[in-house]
Amino acid sequence: MVKEGRVLRSYSGYYYVACGDTVYTCKVRGHMKKERFSLCTGDLVRFDAADVPSGEAAKGMIAEVLPRRNHLTRPTVANMDLNVITTSLADPDLSFLILDKLLVLAARGNMPCVIVLTKADLVSPGAAEQVAAVYRAIGYEVFPVSSRTGQGIDALRERLQGLITVAGGPSGVGKSSLLNALEPGTARQTGAVSRKIGRGRHTTRFTDLVPFNGGYLADSPGFGNVFLDAMEPAELPHYFREFAAYEDQCRFRPCSHTHEPVCGVKDAVAAGKIARSRYASYQTMWEELKAEQEKRYL
Repeated sequence: MVKEGRVLRSYSGYYYVACGDTVYTCKVRGHMKKERFSLCTGDLVRFDAADVPSGEAAKGMIAEVLPRRNHLTRPTVANMDLNVITTSLADPDLSFLILDKLLVLAARGNMPCVIVLTKADLVSPGAAEQVAAVYRAIGYEVFPVSSRTGQGIDALRERLQGLITVAGGPSGVGKSSLLNALEPGTARQTGAVSRKIGRGRHTTRFTDLVPFNGGYLADSPGFGNVFLDAMEPAELPHYFREFAAYEDQCRFRPCSHTHEPVCGVKDAVAAGKIARSRYASYQTMWEELKAEQEKRYL
C-alpha cells in the first residue's frame, strides 16, 4: 500500500518515517540509489508499506522524495516551519560571525528563523538588549532567554506552539537546558533517540524529529564553526537584508560592497545605519568565499 509520511531520523541506511500514529522503518528503492538521491530529516516521502505480521514493527520501502519547501545544510533538515538559531550571550561569548553565517544559510535555504540568545542572566539587561536591537532593527524576531531564571521562556514556548521546528547552534550555548526549560524531558528524549540509533555517548549526534509542544522539534548536534559551502561570493549580499535599501547608491552593479570607491552600503555603515558587527561578518564571509572560489579555479 502506497503511503506518504515525514522522515523523523535516519541511521545506517534506514529511515524512520512517521505516517499518522505509526513510525515505519524504511529503506530506499534501488532506482533512487542509482539516481544519487538526497534525503534528510523532515523530508516528505512516498513509500510502499510492507505487509507484516501483527505485533511486528511497521516497515516500508521509500520510492520517492516529495518536493521540498525549504532546505537547510547546517543542520541538514527540510520542510521546517521555523529555524530556532540558538547562541549564548556569555559562557561562551557571543560570536556575531557564527550567528550571521547561520542567518545567511537560513535565508539561502528559504527557512524562516528566530534568534534565541541564551544565558541572558549572565549579562546585564542593557547588554542583551543591545545585541537584540541589532537584529530586531532588520526584521528578525529575537528572544533573550535564561533557562535558569525562566526569562523569556514562556514567550518562546508560545511562539513555537504547534510548529515543526529545528533548533541549532554552536556547542556549549545551553541548547539542552533551553529545550528542557521549554518542555521538561525534551533534551533527554532527543538524547535517548540519538544514543539508540547512533550508539554514541553525546547528547545529540544526529538530527532527530521528536514530538514537541504540539508539533515536532528537530534537535541537532552542536558545532564549532560554520562553512558556507558551494556559495558564490556574488550571492552573499542578497542574504544581508539591510543592504537592499542602500544598493541603489552604489556606482557599480554588481557591487561587492568591499573595495569599490562609491558604495551606498559602505556609506550606510559609516553613518551608523548598518551595524558594524554585521558588516564585519559580511567582510569575513566575502573573503572566505573569494578564497574558496580561487581554489576552485586553480
